[in-house]
Amino acid sequence: MQRWQYLIVMGLCWVGTLPLEAFGAGVYRRPVRVVRCVLPVAAVFLIWDAIAIAAGVWTYSPRYLTGWLLPFAIPVEELVFFLVIPLCGLLTYNAVEVLLHRFRPTRASSSSSERAL
Repeated sequence: MQRWQYLIVMGLCWVGTLPLEAFGAGVYRRPVRVVRCVLPVAAVFLIWDAIAIAAGVWTYSPRYLTGWLLPFAIPVEELVFFLVIPLCGLLTYNAVEVLLHRFRPTRASSSSSERAL
């Protein structure tokens, strides 16, 4: 079970933020936006990881990994991390933005209420 731990944690992060999709226009309903936000960042960090692994600066405990490796000895769990965590961030950001917009008084209504005082 320990070898699945990293993927389980990533799955829990994703499942935990999945209900946030119910707010606003949603993240999954804008797949082009998701790809444009997540893939460039994931690519940069995968390259960074590949360099760090090759230099012996960065290692992973095989105890918590499935053993499936991508090119340049990058564990598949790292790819999942670089996809899931930004996606969770987008879901959270979108939900907060929608909630703030819903509950924040608009400028026009707040200035009219100030005039009434």
